[in-house]
Amino acid sequence: MFNIILYQPEIPPNTGNIIRLCANTGMQLHLIKPLGFPLKDKELLRAGLDYHEFVTMKTHDNWSACLESLQGSRIFAVTTKGKQRYDHIHYLKGDSFLFGAETCGLPPQLLESFANEQRIRIPMLTTSRSLNLSNSVAIIAYEAWRQMDFISEK
Repeated sequence: MFNIILYQPEIPPNTGNIIRLCANTGMQLHLIKPLGFPLKDKELLRAGLDYHEFVTMKTHDNWSACLESLQGSRIFAVTTKGKQRYDHIHYLKGDSFLFGAETCGLPPQLLESFANEQRIRIPMLTTSRSLNLSNSVAIIAYEAWRQMDFISEK
């Protein structure tokens, strides 16, 4: 129904938590290399518990390969630099959400390739820097799914 894209994730437990989230919401997970850990990392597996077999996960060598696999999908870049609030958008089946690496977010040149209305943010205090990656994914995923009345295709 929706796609979660992690651009060069670095922290295994975050990705493990997101695997579990995708398995429980029917969302497809896309990982863009390089990854900061091997896919057999014990922290990744521990955080994902036994949900790995229930998620559709694709690994892409680069952003171009990921884009090619998602042709026809609207893609929203989730960023602290976004002007558009995530809850002000009407999401559609097949939409995709791109999240940057934990320590640096999305590269500026990649972020600039998105129109302003495709750069979305999660509100937080102005004195705050950012939210945890897996928490951010959960906020966006559940808002998009809520708009579909929590209907699952699985």
